[in-house]
Amino acid sequence: MASSSSSSNQHVTLDVGEEYTYPYPSNPAAASFISVKLSGRDKYGVWKTQMLCLLKSHGMFGFVDGTLVNPQTSSSVSGREKVCDHNSLWLWTRSDALVKGWILGFLSEQTLTDVLDRLTEKLHLDRNAAEDFSAKDVWDELQTMYAPPAVVPQLPPVVEDTLQGEDEEDRALNLQRLYKYAQEEYWDAVEGILSFGSVTVIDKITNNGNTVLHVAVGTSKNPELLEKLLERIPENTQLMELRNSDGSTLLHVAAIIGNTQAADILVARNPELLLAEDNEGQTPLALALSNMHTDTARHLLQHINNTDDIQKDALFSGKTGDELLVSVISSKDFRKCYWLVKNLPIRLMYRSDFGLCVCVGFARKLLKHYTTLHSDAVLMAIAQNFPSQASLTNFLHTTFYIVWTDQLLERAACIYRIDRSSPWVDSLIISVIILVAYLILMLFLFIPGMLVWLSIKERVETHEDAMRLLYRASDLIKEKNHPSSYHHYYKNPILEATRQNANSFVEYIVFLFPNAILSANEDGHNIIQYAVINRSEKVYNLLYQMSEHRNIYRTVRDSYGNNLLHLAARLAPNNKLNLISGAALQIQRELQWFKEVEKFICPLSVIQKNSFNETPQMVFSREHKELVIEGEKWMKSTAESYTITAALIITIVFAAAITVPGGSDQNKGIPIFTNHTAFTVFAISDAISLFAAVTSLLMFLSILTARFAEQDFLFKLPTKLIIGLATLFISTTAMIVAFAATLYLVFGQSNFRILIPIVVLTCLPITSFVTLQFPLVIDLISATYGRSIFGKKRDHPFY
Repeated sequence: MASSSSSSNQHVTLDVGEEYTYPYPSNPAAASFISVKLSGRDKYGVWKTQMLCLLKSHGMFGFVDGTLVNPQTSSSVSGREKVCDHNSLWLWTRSDALVKGWILGFLSEQTLTDVLDRLTEKLHLDRNAAEDFSAKDVWDELQTMYAPPAVVPQLPPVVEDTLQGEDEEDRALNLQRLYKYAQEEYWDAVEGILSFGSVTVIDKITNNGNTVLHVAVGTSKNPELLEKLLERIPENTQLMELRNSDGSTLLHVAAIIGNTQAADILVARNPELLLAEDNEGQTPLALALSNMHTDTARHLLQHINNTDDIQKDALFSGKTGDELLVSVISSKDFRKCYWLVKNLPIRLMYRSDFGLCVCVGFARKLLKHYTTLHSDAVLMAIAQNFPSQASLTNFLHTTFYIVWTDQLLERAACIYRIDRSSPWVDSLIISVIILVAYLILMLFLFIPGMLVWLSIKERVETHEDAMRLLYRASDLIKEKNHPSSYHHYYKNPILEATRQNANSFVEYIVFLFPNAILSANEDGHNIIQYAVINRSEKVYNLLYQMSEHRNIYRTVRDSYGNNLLHLAARLAPNNKLNLISGAALQIQRELQWFKEVEKFICPLSVIQKNSFNETPQMVFSREHKELVIEGEKWMKSTAESYTITAALIITIVFAAAITVPGGSDQNKGIPIFTNHTAFTVFAISDAISLFAAVTSLLMFLSILTARFAEQDFLFKLPTKLIIGLATLFISTTAMIVAFAATLYLVFGQSNFRILIPIVVLTCLPITSFVTLQFPLVIDLISATYGRSIFGKKRDHPFY
């Protein structure tokens, strides 16, 4: 054995015997070649290019391309009698380990773990025995994992026969490649592997038992590809038999991912797939609904309707049927409506008792298949997801019906019943005047009303369809059950509807099942008491639609001796408080509830004590102590911020009033621009700004020095804040107008064209102030002086 080294000491070539020559660089600079670590498919191309440069520059590429192989292996393969000595094997191992170290050293931690796991599993080695695989093994495995797969070529018959005779190890490798290509949608490569015949479409290629058909349904929405793969299923295999470890058929997978085209193809081949259940008892229709794939669910339901040779009653009965309907309702698919107004008379189109549309939602379509309901789950789902009714719906109905239909038509009819003693010319003139007046009135009411209607149309449609769903479910309960069992269906749902403030739900359930008014929760609270606790004002207002029966709530008490006012004195749930912005408005709403219930109950109940020896006022003070403190902080911080602004405006406008634009006449002291219109605008605006700012400042100062008692949050403190904000807005606007007038006086030089940019720039801060601050003023005015949330809202009797 002889060895030679380069004089530069940068590279050493080891010659072993006659046929073993292994390069080994003594001072490699691998870090200067490799700038990235292999962490995924997107970096494989760059990493491989840099690694090839490193290997080829150091003469080590032969260890990964198969040129420089293990001498022991090459000797045995070549069949020569000469046996490689121990030293030559050691030299090859050392060079191969260097290359292997380079490759492994420039892998991310996750990639390194993955490749070692695959090699140890593939070669049946101990995980710690890294010396048992070569650099070429690592290189080839990385190429299998990350290199873009090429289309499998058509092999000649001789090679194809060789593949058919593969052993189990090669077949397992083909299954891995089949899964990889199918998952990445390299379908040409998939068909190429399947054409060899070593693996089939029904072979399980994943750990959870998925076949290539499961993968195709789950990753591709190409119907032609699925049809081709289905044609490769063996004749003695049924689609129902193709299940993974979860018990999912191909149709289950299509339902989970919403592959509607695949679902249609599979049902056409085997309708029994519609009734197949997985290991958890879920049907494809149930999975489509629970995964919010409504379009796929519609197709499946249509297939169920059109198929007569399956036992579909099991889908729509018992607990499974209820859960199916609950899944639909939980997705809030109440609508998908069609309109019937094209052929309706005008008088009917806007009648509130007729409704504005007839909605046919998927839940109602599904409910038609039910003959009975198993539990209260369906009504509970409706109550939990019941949509809120648009607040302007009744207003629109009333406006259109009264103005457009009744009054207009009646007045128009009166035109032709004018006193015959009047001249016909006068009658004609009166008729025309009345007609024009009502057309103008209708124009000003109808057009804004239609604009408002377009903004709330979807909510109205959803609410109407939810009501129709409630009608059908409730009627089904009443028709198919004995009256003694009704309460099992409506008790919990009506309490949930009360908590959700769904007054339409509560009203209809009580109408259909009158005993529902007596429903109570585990604490013994009925729906009115529960409405007070949960601050459900719409349900509470049903009291005003009751007969004398409501008098029982004036003195009713729960198991702890709490009357209705004690319950109103409790702190509202967080989800209701969070709907109101600002702690001050929150405490104001709580006081409004307390005062409202106080007016309703008997006077003696106001000072009545509960089991804990507390009056309602004591409960209110204890429960709202922290909220009052937060309200005080909010009011003070708001007032302090605006006080600084008001003081700054006072300083500016006062200085402007003393030093008028253009100066004054030195002899008479009269401003130079006295006779100009713009100067008059400046003077008036500046005065308004000053007086309004002073008023605003005084109001905010009075807030800072207030006592902040509980009752002050009802009217006193909000009123001061409203006046302060309103006058501050007036002051700011007037100040900007005064500044604009000054600009025109000083720099405009009577040029009217300069007014355009001045007006535009003046509107900018005013618009910003209105957009940012005026909503708070509107909220305060609405909460303090607006229409009360309490009181009778409808004339329809409740109970």
